[in-house]
Amino acid sequence: MRTDDGHDLRHHGDAEVRGTGADLTDLAVNVRADTPPVWLREHIADSLGGLAAYPDGRAAREAVARRHGLPVERVLLTAGAAEAFVLLARALKVRHPVVVHPQFTEPEAALRDAGHTVDRVLLREEDGFRLDPEAVPEDADLVVIGNPTNPTSVLHPAALIAQLARPGRVLVVDEAFMDAVPGEREALAGRSDVPGLVVLRSLTKTWGLAGLRIGYVLAEPDTVAELERAQPLWPVSTPALAAAEACVSPRALAEAAHAAHRIAADRAHLVAGLGEFAAEGVSVAGPAEAPFVLVRAPGAAALRARLRERGFAVRRGDTFPGLGTDWLRLAVRDRATTGRFLQALDQALTSA
Repeated sequence: MRTDDGHDLRHHGDAEVRGTGADLTDLAVNVRADTPPVWLREHIADSLGGLAAYPDGRAAREAVARRHGLPVERVLLTAGAAEAFVLLARALKVRHPVVVHPQFTEPEAALRDAGHTVDRVLLREEDGFRLDPEAVPEDADLVVIGNPTNPTSVLHPAALIAQLARPGRVLVVDEAFMDAVPGEREALAGRSDVPGLVVLRSLTKTWGLAGLRIGYVLAEPDTVAELERAQPLWPVSTPALAAAEACVSPRALAEAAHAAHRIAADRAHLVAGLGEFAAEGVSVAGPAEAPFVLVRAPGAAALRARLRERGFAVRRGDTFPGLGTDWLRLAVRDRATTGRFLQALDQALTSA
């Protein structure tokens, strides 16, 4: 979906590694490397013996509710967070939806597909892409924001996001990458004191389950019921339900917490390395808090092509409203991979 201002809202990082990108080192997709772990693959495989029966999501739904300390009536399992965006766009009767950009473009695409006219609030680079609640129109009855935000890697204070709540307004917070933040600080998942709050979580990023499609919605029971009525029958498969239950277990939460600290260290290494190219005009939006960083680099489109020739796929930034052609998004990887990437970046910049 290409909007009048030229942004392709349906362009995602996987487009960078399709087909001829099979041999590239993937820095374009924000799925954690080396996932899913063996124990999770085995758990999902064990669920295949139950494929003859229709999926029963009760146990997984209860497990998610326990994980966030919420009643089960506030939980809805979905086929990834992307399904939740479609349900919100189609099921809720809203008049003035607003999306805070730059951010993941699928919420706006889903709203447009459902026939809504969408207003944008564009956060500014000079403000560090930080949220200004006053910039959101007072009459907006649906507001969508990511935290931490894709692609800016900004982690907004939970208290600041909560200021967006209003009677009669649905406040959608996409927390798809929150479990990659140490301590999940600034999370709103589990909160029941913010009126109209809808929190979306994905299990595909941290656990490498993009091909399985599993996520969930946390919201007021009436909202959950309304979204559930818009779902098809049995929307989440038996293997995905098994994965959901496993990924909110104490073992999985401990592993995710450990991975979040490792990602933070690896991200600091990447940011420090990128800082060596400041003289060439390379800069990092920040402070970055997610498992990816947003980078400004002159001539980014040509630079992306030269990096591809050197074996690295990176995500173009100009498909995100609020960003132009000089932006790239890089997934955080281990230090060895980052070292090889920085060498390739050095070569790509000097060969311009």
